[in-house]
Amino acid sequence: MSATRAADAADDFRGPLDIARAATVVLDGRDTVVGWSPAATELLGFGAHEAVGRPLSAFLSPLPAEGPLPAASDRPAGTEPPGASGRPGPGPPSGGNEIRLARHRDGHELLVATTVCPLAGGTDGTGRTGGNGGDGGHGGHGGHGADSPGRVLVAAELGALRQWESRLALLQGLATQSPVGLAIYDTDLRLTWSNTAYEREIGKPLAEYRGMRADELYSGGTFVTPGYPKTLDAVMHHVIDTGEPILDLHFQGIPPSDPGTEHLWSCSYYRLQDANGHVFGVCEDAFDISDRQRAQQRLALLVEVGRRIGTVLDVVTTAEEIAEVTVPEFAAAVRVDIARVTVMSGELPATGSSAAMDLLRVGEHSVDPAAADAAEPLYPGAPGSPADRYPPVTYPPGSPQDRSLASGGLVLDDHVLVVPLRVGGSVLGLVTFVRSPRPEVSDRPLSRGPANTFDNGEVALADELAARAAVCIDNARRFTRERSASLALQRQLLPHHVPPQSAVEIAYRYLPSDDVTGVGGDWFDVIPLSGTRVGLVVGDVVGHGLQAAATMGRLRTSVRAFAQLDMAPDELLTRLDDLVGQPLDERPGARDGAASDAYDELTTGATCLYAVYDPVSRRCVMARAGHLPPAVVHPDGRVTFPDLPAGPPLGLGGLPFESMEIELPVGSLLALFTDGLVEARDHDIDQGLDALGRVLGDPAASLEELCDRAVSELVPDATTADDTALLLARTRQLDEGQVAEWELPAEAVAVGRARELATRQLGVWGLDELSFATELVVSELVTNAVRYGGGPLRLRLIRDRTLLCEVADTGHTSPHLRHSAEDDEGGRGLFIVAQLVQRWGTRYTPAGKTIWTEQAFPPVEFG
Repeated sequence: MSATRAADAADDFRGPLDIARAATVVLDGRDTVVGWSPAATELLGFGAHEAVGRPLSAFLSPLPAEGPLPAASDRPAGTEPPGASGRPGPGPPSGGNEIRLARHRDGHELLVATTVCPLAGGTDGTGRTGGNGGDGGHGGHGGHGADSPGRVLVAAELGALRQWESRLALLQGLATQSPVGLAIYDTDLRLTWSNTAYEREIGKPLAEYRGMRADELYSGGTFVTPGYPKTLDAVMHHVIDTGEPILDLHFQGIPPSDPGTEHLWSCSYYRLQDANGHVFGVCEDAFDISDRQRAQQRLALLVEVGRRIGTVLDVVTTAEEIAEVTVPEFAAAVRVDIARVTVMSGELPATGSSAAMDLLRVGEHSVDPAAADAAEPLYPGAPGSPADRYPPVTYPPGSPQDRSLASGGLVLDDHVLVVPLRVGGSVLGLVTFVRSPRPEVSDRPLSRGPANTFDNGEVALADELAARAAVCIDNARRFTRERSASLALQRQLLPHHVPPQSAVEIAYRYLPSDDVTGVGGDWFDVIPLSGTRVGLVVGDVVGHGLQAAATMGRLRTSVRAFAQLDMAPDELLTRLDDLVGQPLDERPGARDGAASDAYDELTTGATCLYAVYDPVSRRCVMARAGHLPPAVVHPDGRVTFPDLPAGPPLGLGGLPFESMEIELPVGSLLALFTDGLVEARDHDIDQGLDALGRVLGDPAASLEELCDRAVSELVPDATTADDTALLLARTRQLDEGQVAEWELPAEAVAVGRARELATRQLGVWGLDELSFATELVVSELVTNAVRYGGGPLRLRLIRDRTLLCEVADTGHTSPHLRHSAEDDEGGRGLFIVAQLVQRWGTRYTPAGKTIWTEQAFPPVEFG
């Protein structure tokens, strides 16, 4: 502040009506002007030579009680006269002052505040000594002569007086009523003055601590705003030395009026100078923002909870996040106990009383375990080994946790706060917040009271924290339940055990997707077919979850049913495509639009690869519907991916499926897989196929070893964003001694010839016990072929795990089993055949059809 500004400020404290600065007029006994100050000339425009000798009424007149007021343009801003709305007439603006109407030399009028001071020995013009004068035109005669000075009139603009009075009121309010603590320190940083708010903060009258240093009043306090000195002494010296004010510094300390409790203040400092510019101290204003800081911390904690809780759909992880995010910001120790059924299976606890709920400790965090243990054990009544990951927890009757479970509400017991995790009408578990019962242990930046108890705001905050956590846990619980159901359904639908096959050696691996993505719809199957053939299938349903698993089950069941009809791979996929693309009103859930839409999303785009391998001919026929082609590893280790026609995914329709037939040498490896094995976020499918080829190109390794290598190489962490299915089949060939085949003419004599050939071959194989039944089977099948089919005929016997008998012809008419009436001459042969064999069926080929049967071998007798 400059010296001029300092002088102006000093004048302000003297006030506009101070005789040293106001307009001063000296009057005689008849109110005639006998003295005129330069300030009066400045106010009214008349010089002393124009004013002296004239009556006061020429310049000032009383404010009229009625009639128009001076125009607003003629009044200074903010000088609305009394009576503007009610016109009470002239009166004093403050004690002893009077408002009057003055006329300026230029003709405009203005409102002024006046006061009259009688001169020693003079009168006020009415014969009374020392009173207020009249209006100058009606003054009486006093004891002095008319020419002798009688009184002094002091005048100032009303607006300036009002502004000065406002400043005085402001200063008085700051000193006595302001909630902001104000203190003045001298250059030695000793306190010289403070307002009432500061006295309340110190807890003593000013006289008892005047002269003390700031660091003595707040020992141990420190500034926490970064970039500034930490001590009061350093901050104040900086302001005194530089003259630069410092605003909004946050100071943390313990006030003398509230020992044991830390507070936070917003402080500002500025240098003080007198009228001559001499520095005489520094002013401090401080406002306690502890409550505001706590509110900000609570809001920040809520934001942090929203950011860190519920990052994954897992009940245990969510519980651990609750404990971690609230320590040490809110409590010294936090324990989260969840109902056992919720943790294990994602189910809701039983409704009714929660007092007997079976709880598991799934989340716990503590900043000071020793202090927390002083309140209660970390595992109260927990049986079992401490090494158990989720120890069961029991609480004694009457404990805060027991009371919370019994009532379903939160319980506050001194430094322990228990809040139930409520979802709807169910309680999923409890959250226990514990603070240290010892005052010397601080649980958080702003502790409350020596016992560190929870106030009302913190109880409400804990309730909100628990409510948000309960929603996250419930979401994780629902996901756990659906995933468990999906996995259970998927395990039931996938093959549990693949029986040994004569055609191929089998090994497989199946990995469900990760917990985030959910269960998918990948599947595989190995289907025994007639003639020792085997069907190999792998498929993928888009989407994840329970619906995807159910859709996969429907498709797998359909493939197995169609395969038992001995359909060619392309025909099977066509039938499957028709099933998926059936009319909307025939689909599952057609009456429920939402269910139908979900079915559309899951089945449209499903893929499938179906292959049939014949160990007699060593030929493999395969077709695919939008699926990846298989990998073929030759006995020498060479890996190829056959250029198999892709075909559209299932459900799209409109395009035919094509089969491709290849010959596989004995010992070849056929690998069927889903895209989850070869596709990942860090590499594309081509890279995955190359890696798979390198893994499988080891002809000396067993199939189990190859499966393990493929999974460890392509799915190193055993979890993927999609299901993974891998089916390996190493081809075999039936020994020539196991197959006997003959060609016969389509003539009646062929029946006897067929019986003879079959009987002879059974003798060679040592199966004479099956001769009678086999003769009947061969006779019936060959007779039907001669009568209803066309030649040439082919008879084939295969000795495998059962005895297979096949008769092929060029006809396309399939025989049907029927019950003949008593008077029917025929129709009983096929019925008799069905009673003699385990099963029978028809297989269509491009050249005609084949009727086949299977007979069990006679039991082996052990001597």
